[in-house]
Amino acid sequence: MMRTTPLTLALLGLAACSAQQDDAPDVGDLALLNANVYTVAPDNAVAEAVVVRDDTIIYVGDSAGAQAVIGDSTEVRDLGGKLVLPGFIEAHMHFASAGMTAKVLELNIEQSIDEWISAIDEYAARNPDVPVIFGYGFIASAFGDAGPHRRLIDAVVPDRPVIIMDEGWHTAWVNTAALKALNVTQDTPDPVPGYAYYKRDENGDATGYLLEDVAGMASETLFPTDEDVIVEGLGILTSFMNRQGITTVFDASAMELGRDAVKRVLDRVAAQDQLTVRVFGAAAFYSSDDADTAVDRADEWRKTVIGDGFHYNALKIFNDGTLEARTAAMFEDYQGDPGNAGYTVFSEEQLSAMIADAASRNLDVHVHALGERAIHEALNAIEVAREQHPDSGSRYTLIHIEVIADQDVPRFGELGVIAQTSPLWFSYDDFGKEFVSDDQFRRYWRVNSLESAGATLAFGSDFPATGLGLEGMRPLLNMEIGHTRQIPGQPDAPVQPLITERLSLESLIRGYTINGAYMLHMEDQIGSIEVGKQADLVVLDQDIFEIDPYSIHKTRVLMTVMDGDIVFEQ
Repeated sequence: MMRTTPLTLALLGLAACSAQQDDAPDVGDLALLNANVYTVAPDNAVAEAVVVRDDTIIYVGDSAGAQAVIGDSTEVRDLGGKLVLPGFIEAHMHFASAGMTAKVLELNIEQSIDEWISAIDEYAARNPDVPVIFGYGFIASAFGDAGPHRRLIDAVVPDRPVIIMDEGWHTAWVNTAALKALNVTQDTPDPVPGYAYYKRDENGDATGYLLEDVAGMASETLFPTDEDVIVEGLGILTSFMNRQGITTVFDASAMELGRDAVKRVLDRVAAQDQLTVRVFGAAAFYSSDDADTAVDRADEWRKTVIGDGFHYNALKIFNDGTLEARTAAMFEDYQGDPGNAGYTVFSEEQLSAMIADAASRNLDVHVHALGERAIHEALNAIEVAREQHPDSGSRYTLIHIEVIADQDVPRFGELGVIAQTSPLWFSYDDFGKEFVSDDQFRRYWRVNSLESAGATLAFGSDFPATGLGLEGMRPLLNMEIGHTRQIPGQPDAPVQPLITERLSLESLIRGYTINGAYMLHMEDQIGSIEVGKQADLVVLDQDIFEIDPYSIHKTRVLMTVMDGDIVFEQ
């Protein structure tokens, strides 16, 4: 049985931790005693107790030593040996816009096409007054080369528009009524043929499969922003995140809402005391038409989209699509699709100019790059930026990084590039293997190789683009998959190649804590349990280092502390 036990988990670190308490304030507000505290500190020490005053950790050490900072007013919790970790950092999701999804139709990639159709039918029956049915979560590759067809939805909902975004939110499946509402005809042009386009049949009629920007435009047209719905949805979302131990998030894009709307909705959520996660975010750009203005606009977001508990302070560049849609940029054609090696949104010259400009302003850069060619070009652009602006404080993150060329693995470490991806996707990909070569399939999710090459790994769910809805956001579920590269709870399931790319639990925890903090320039404030840092803590019901690794996904959060406040307790 595969099991990971941290070699450095020893009480040797206690003395060092305790020695730092000399300047501690009088007494704490909250004390967690008799615990197994995995600090994620540089010495990887384990402690028995944590004491918090206001929003700050004032003591880490043994339970006996904690008595010096415990008074009559201190709330004391005896954890009976329970595992305590730093608060989890969700390093990539779509936070603000996800507020719109709280009450929509949620499909699951583990279901069949027939089950998706039934779910659409049932949702429509339960919601007869909803003028447009909106949902997400199908996987396009389940339908074969042609993709999903409008007739399948027409059979159950012919009378009103239906739009379903795929699990990655890069394509959409719509019915005939939706195409009519969008005024799509045989004469409607494709914005970017081969990348952002309407799939058509032999007669030139739209099939109901919309790819990339076309899908996004359809979503915005048929399901317009409702700020009241978003505010309500974000309250539901943050509550769920706290129940999973998440205390900090990075919003990788909310451009469909617009700069002013993002600030308004987050201000409203904060005013209602429901912003119980710390939010950072990016201004994101999807079109080559944005090349000359993107950095200026991102800089404007950095200056204006800031408030109580949130700051959108980074540039996000979408530079390719997805493998499922065959729009991710590759070095060779997709299997069964001669002439199609995917697409990059920006030219190499545009990409280099944008990233260098961001570096000149100390603006962090995140690049969406799934395919090997998109990754290669992004690394080239970062190399140029580092040469031109060696003293820049910018940090560079490549996002998703699904297929990586051999020659590019060491460059992550050499260039100091953060590798951000979602462990949820590391289990065996039955569909993906059908449209990439065997060699490319071997190079899926090369996370252990990246870490060995010196890359910093940071993890997030990409919610709502998880394929499993809210469940896919759970860090502990993701940790199991990252550790086994198999379907959760199934030791006999196929292992996603290569088996050597499995990650240790230590690496996964770091990816959900201190590495995510580093990505956000917050490593001195959050991401580990150390004196002087902000008090973000998670208490688990079982020790994930000691249990069967195929049971990690069953682990539950008992308590979440964010900035010293208990925001969830079971």
